[in-house]
Amino acid sequence: MRKSFLNLVKTLEVGSRLYHSGSNGPRVLITGGLGQLGTGLARELRKLHGPESVILSDIVKPEAEEIAKGPFVFADVLDFKCLQEIVVNKRIDWIVHFSALLSAVGENNVPLAVRVNIEGLHNVMELAKQYKLKLFVPSTIGAFGPESPRNPTPNICIQRPKTIYGVSKVHAELLGEYYHKRFNLDFRCLRYPGIILYDSHPGGGTTDYAVQIFHDALTTGKHVCYLRPDARLPMMYIDDCLRATIEYMMTPGKQLTTRTYNVHAMSFTPEELYAEVKKHVPNLEIEYKVDSRQAIADAWPMVFDDSSARTDWSWKENIPMEKLVDIMITNLRKVYAGDPSTGKLDAMA
Repeated sequence: MRKSFLNLVKTLEVGSRLYHSGSNGPRVLITGGLGQLGTGLARELRKLHGPESVILSDIVKPEAEEIAKGPFVFADVLDFKCLQEIVVNKRIDWIVHFSALLSAVGENNVPLAVRVNIEGLHNVMELAKQYKLKLFVPSTIGAFGPESPRNPTPNICIQRPKTIYGVSKVHAELLGEYYHKRFNLDFRCLRYPGIILYDSHPGGGTTDYAVQIFHDALTTGKHVCYLRPDARLPMMYIDDCLRATIEYMMTPGKQLTTRTYNVHAMSFTPEELYAEVKKHVPNLEIEYKVDSRQAIADAWPMVFDDSSARTDWSWKENIPMEKLVDIMITNLRKVYAGDPSTGKLDAMA
């Protein structure tokens, strides 16, 4: 009896989703939605498909202004039943799974990182399989290790990460590709470089210096960098990151030769970024106090080879380093001057 009832619910749900998708585009659930990327992706998808089309979710309380932009629900990715109710009741078509503990934070709490980054992934992947959803899970430069080629790092090569964050992302990549082959799950994954944006504070990643330096330039005038001057890492401005994600999700599956792609915009070192920022803030000083994050950076790619993404779905960045620095300085000056048009600084997840 219970099995028949669940089958009926599933049949009705699939039919409802197909009807809704045909009229207004996909209905998207974003887990970890109040973090670094979730609100930006929600904004862009709502422009395309309407304000009700994207449901943000998280375990923290959103501010009133965020709720006013579109639907929000409480969702713990470790609670399968909670997620299932949202998928059914909100008639979800896509899940974008941003919930994760980042590299440096994960190293400080490995048991929690295992639960959030691996158990949470299992929950959304099983739901995506059960309800035939399109599932996007971001990966990272941290999915590689010191045995990987670093300059450049190809789309397919040895991956032996040395952080729990990286291990969990390799697990996500492989499990997603297995579910795609075994169950025909429409799984999609992009390996993001370090993501830079002006309207959030750093949240525990190894590439965070590339955001913090802009805040320090306009406040204290001195930046203390925890990486070596020559530590080269791949980076990308958030607008390119969001555009890459949406373009990839909208690409017909038949064009994809793999389910996990590198995406790249630029690579630079702290020394190179400092020199570019000084063009806007000449009095900026920098001091290098290398800490444990340097060991993490030493195991990561220096340059991403994203030729597969450029060939398969025509990926191309719009924002090079010089433009990124100009955008960051221009907007953060407005933020610190209290210009309401720039929004306010929110903490990353």
